[in-house]
Amino acid sequence: MSKETIVIEPVTRIEGHAKITIDLDENKKVQDAKIHVTQYRGFEKICEGRPYTEMPALTARTCGICPVSHEISSSKACDELLAVRPPKAARNLRRIINLAQITQSHALNFFHLSSPDFLYGFDAKPEDRNIFKMMKDYPDLAKKGIALRAFGQKIIETLGGKRIHPTWIVPGGVSHAITAETKEKILAQIPEALDIAKEALNLFTNSLHKFEKEINSFANFESLFMGLINKKGNLEHYDGLLRFVDSNGNIVADKLEPKNYKEFIGEAVEEDSYLKSPYYKPLGYPQGMYRVGPLARLNVVDACGTPLADEEFERFKNLNNGKPVLNSFYYHYARLIEIIYCIERIEQLLNEPQTLEENIRAHADINRNRAVGCSEAPRGTLFHDYEVSNSGIITGVNLIIATGNNNLAMNAGVKQVAQTFVDGNDIKDGALNRVEAVIRCFDPCLSCSTHALGIVSSNIEIRDFNKNIIKTIKRS
Repeated sequence: MSKETIVIEPVTRIEGHAKITIDLDENKKVQDAKIHVTQYRGFEKICEGRPYTEMPALTARTCGICPVSHEISSSKACDELLAVRPPKAARNLRRIINLAQITQSHALNFFHLSSPDFLYGFDAKPEDRNIFKMMKDYPDLAKKGIALRAFGQKIIETLGGKRIHPTWIVPGGVSHAITAETKEKILAQIPEALDIAKEALNLFTNSLHKFEKEINSFANFESLFMGLINKKGNLEHYDGLLRFVDSNGNIVADKLEPKNYKEFIGEAVEEDSYLKSPYYKPLGYPQGMYRVGPLARLNVVDACGTPLADEEFERFKNLNNGKPVLNSFYYHYARLIEIIYCIERIEQLLNEPQTLEENIRAHADINRNRAVGCSEAPRGTLFHDYEVSNSGIITGVNLIIATGNNNLAMNAGVKQVAQTFVDGNDIKDGALNRVEAVIRCFDPCLSCSTHALGIVSSNIEIRDFNKNIIKTIKRS
């Protein structure tokens, strides 16, 4: 069959480069579908030979969207290499900047990347499904989205010195304390940020009735869920233990030490993607598929731990009668609840007296030759695993990026949506947009998980039962 190429604008609303293949059977029904990450991941090798002291700043360059998340996990790994515990003020400040990172990243996904689908519908014309159309038709909403993201970015800049790739987070703590004036400056922005977050939550929940078919098919299946919990079993992003639950809410494994992740997480490699496929080892590959990120975090915890977030968390849990919410469409809902939690938690931490203390860094030499740092990034659980020489030179690195943890689930979701909406006899743009939209639910950072080179775009290939390409849709 002849190859047909269609170029569609504007950009696909993901961060990084990917290809989706949809395989049709002899009756032109969808047989299989996969997402292929086509950018090479090289950061683990790049880091070898560098001093451990460079790792927080160096690994932050893995990504321009969530650099703080890498600095947090990296600095925690470096703390372990030194065998030190940062002072309370440093831990609080690290938590605050990480929560600000999650807030700005979640706001980017909801307002800039995903809200055009909610506002215009998945079948809207491609030229309407973008932030520029939204800015024209809904200027107040667009401005509020920018303001909410700016709230998080300004905190990062205020604490870290700059919004992208700050170098304030260092092994043993942070490089300088904050003043009472800085604290009050951030606190003054809390009410507006909370109001915007609550308005976005209302916008989303009030539009759910329009998307019943998408909700039922957007990666809606049984899987495990993994996330960090604190000592009370509540939501935790900076430090804690890992919990796995199944689709019925049963705790499969609890209070797992992140440093022992290799005992329960394996990493499979597929020949058609540079993105690894982590899985829960006791169930094997690929049966050990699990999900991470905001949806998974809310599915594994007993509560959030702040008033407004807990109030909405109860409504979230009622979506599936108290059991884990399986529909990945609700990643957006969980993302908005987390924004509210992050803002509330930032306020709590700023009001703790220890946060303003001057003791903000512990100093030591190398005391261990291997260490693991783990935290919750916007997209899910992030692992930094370092090996060093006695002089502190990096000899080995393993990074499990949040997006990688979701790889198996993203592939299963792409297949489910393609089988629900794509008709090989009549391929519609709205159907293909839904295939991509299920990936946007996971908010993948593909260049982060593979260390991208190149432009932000994606290709969709539709193949017949002989694997011949019959249509290619390029979004670039």
